[in-house]
Amino acid sequence: MPLDFTAIDFETANSSNASACSVGLVKVRDGRVVDEAYWLIKPPLGHDEFWEWNTRIHGIVAADVIDALLWTEQLPDLVAFASGDTLVAHNAGFDMGVIAGACAATFVETPTFSYACSLAVARKTYHLDSYRLPVAAMAAGFEDFEHHNALADAAACAAIMVHAARRHDAADIAELVTATGTKLGVIGHAPTMALASQSRDASAD
Repeated sequence: MPLDFTAIDFETANSSNASACSVGLVKVRDGRVVDEAYWLIKPPLGHDEFWEWNTRIHGIVAADVIDALLWTEQLPDLVAFASGDTLVAHNAGFDMGVIAGACAATFVETPTFSYACSLAVARKTYHLDSYRLPVAAMAAGFEDFEHHNALADAAACAAIMVHAARRHDAADIAELVTATGTKLGVIGHAPTMALASQSRDASAD
């Protein structure tokens, strides 16, 4: 089986995991990037305050998302782009929590995806002082990107997974998680899911 997946990264307006304000998506086929997408998201009412701390990190302010689509309007595009792929994110609990939290806040069904975590894979692949995304990406040969731009972060995440797969001689995501002793999670209708309550590990992102 080929190394196929979609890397994903969200930025949020505040500490609520329902406050997604941007998303980056990078599609990988047979270990190569073949498509990418980025868009701003208007957070739902009650989760739409932009905190100074978050804006300082990603540079997005409330005025930037005035004309952006709401979560419920853009979710079909996200699902269509990923088209049944395994999702990959750096500190995946955060990004999967954003999907689950935004769906819960807007009363829509959480889509079902399997997912893997490039942070967990990096910890089993490299010997680094830090496994934050810029450091792990540098170990994978992906440098000088705009950290906290959602598309750039998704591309960095994809680069880590591709490089790690080569290091472990893994043909696909399933082989990679087995080789690294990590695991595939599931978001959506899996019986033991509780992703909406997961919080971001700030030291890893």
